[in-house]
Amino acid sequence: MGAFDNFSFGDEKEKGGVEVVPANQVDNVDFGEGFVAENRDDLQRRLGNREIQLLAIGGTIGTALFVSIGGGLNKAGPGGLFLAYTIYSIMLGMVNNGIAEMTTHMPVSGGFIRLAGTWVDDAFGFMAGWNFFIYEALLIPFEITALCTVLNFWRDDIPAGAVIAVAILCYGVLNILAVKLYGEAEFWLSGGKVILIFLLFSFTFVTMCGGNPQNDAFGFRNWEKPGAFAEYLSTGSIGRFEGFLGALWSASFTVTGPEYISMVAAEAKRPRVYIKNAFKTAYWRFGIFFVVGSLAVGIILPYNDPTLVEILGGEGTGGGTAAASPYVIAMQNMGISGLPHLVNALLVTSIFSAGNTYTYCATRSLYGLAIEGRAPKFLRTCTKSGVPWACFCVVMVFPCLSFLQLGNGSATVLEWLIGLVTAGGVINYIVMCVTFIFYYNACKAQGFDRKALSYYGRFQPYCAYFGLVFELLVITFYGYSAFRPWDVSTFFIYYAMVIVNPILYLGWKLIKKTKIVSPVEADLRWEAPVIDAYEATFVDKPLGFWEEMLQLCGIKRRKGGNDQRMASISA
Repeated sequence: MGAFDNFSFGDEKEKGGVEVVPANQVDNVDFGEGFVAENRDDLQRRLGNREIQLLAIGGTIGTALFVSIGGGLNKAGPGGLFLAYTIYSIMLGMVNNGIAEMTTHMPVSGGFIRLAGTWVDDAFGFMAGWNFFIYEALLIPFEITALCTVLNFWRDDIPAGAVIAVAILCYGVLNILAVKLYGEAEFWLSGGKVILIFLLFSFTFVTMCGGNPQNDAFGFRNWEKPGAFAEYLSTGSIGRFEGFLGALWSASFTVTGPEYISMVAAEAKRPRVYIKNAFKTAYWRFGIFFVVGSLAVGIILPYNDPTLVEILGGEGTGGGTAAASPYVIAMQNMGISGLPHLVNALLVTSIFSAGNTYTYCATRSLYGLAIEGRAPKFLRTCTKSGVPWACFCVVMVFPCLSFLQLGNGSATVLEWLIGLVTAGGVINYIVMCVTFIFYYNACKAQGFDRKALSYYGRFQPYCAYFGLVFELLVITFYGYSAFRPWDVSTFFIYYAMVIVNPILYLGWKLIKKTKIVSPVEADLRWEAPVIDAYEATFVDKPLGFWEEMLQLCGIKRRKGGNDQRMASISA
């Protein structure tokens, strides 16, 4: 049974002989014959355009962009960092090009995970789902631990246990009550990230032009001295190339985004419009947040800054806090005293928002696995408001791992756990590229017109092949430092998920005896009729992002609310 709207028609309007239900009554409609379901499962479509756009930003911008990027700067220098982040952003744009077309055509629960299982191989979907779930679930305690550490920027006597408990409680409230509440909360939290990133860009531009206490217009001085490219592990040209690779591995952890849009697609009000818009603006996000962000970091701080080197080497104080941020180090070097506190405050909201997004995505990925029979059936249970509460309960076990930091050496253990699943992010993109290649071949074999879809990915399948080869090279070589010299523990930290995923795939394939889907047998219609019928029930034009933003200020509000729908398509 799908997610049904339940209304009593007390206040109905007539438009062309069709009964229209005001959008602000969308939780209480009782449809009769001709009812159109929102999904083939129990998730409900409650996320508007502005929530989805900010959710996409919330999944894209993490603490790595503000703090961890300093490690890439130290290894590669400003030129190597900028080059690495630019190349990785371009390659991820190619991945985005494929997943955007597939998700807009088929915005189903579980996102790219279920697409992989349906169009490639059920065992492939099983592997992709559990990889993404483990990756997201273990990132939640990581963010909570980071939250505790960042709060220590102000004072070190804040009880970590209380912070952990409050964070878990907040994640629970925001994720269990209703998806609309989660979307609204993430909209405002992600807004804090946007403010932070543009604040730091403005700080970079003003100070490089001389707007600092020393009145020093330093410009691109750090590119000249100590230089644009740093040496890492080796010396000379090889060392500078290895520095570039170090920054590329940093980019592979920092530059993200398409997977989070795919995961919210089943709960978007108008997926063929709003999800398409979110994917289209992803290219701008890659360019502004990551490419410009890497450029800004290399401008304000030299790669051999003593404070940065000490913190990265574990000798200085503030590692993992705002004090480890290249921006904050630069502010302190310039003698700017108040701004670091504002940056830390916004960093708190950024970290909390990231943990909130990971909680949501882990829950939905587990639900997607359950829907396809790749996880226990009891996990399919949802609340009346469309929240998969059974999956949520399982996910909320993982944040409790953050209590490990209360013991000696627990933070090290937690970082080790996160290191184990870092490759999971790259594997997600490999899955997306492989899925698109199968989908493309199926479209070609069945004469399916891709150009008729809401989103048409150009330059395909070349983008998918380029993205696949590139990501395979990244995941193959990103842990090569474990061989210089050979270190068993470092090897398993880097390559654990690379080893586990083939085991998951082969294990499920042997148990279930699954087969690779042939192009002529792939179900390209699948849930499309349900989604097409749902989209056809809307009677007003979709709202743009800035229109919704104006409505927050009371401008251009629509009577009856946005996204009004017909009571039934047979009316």
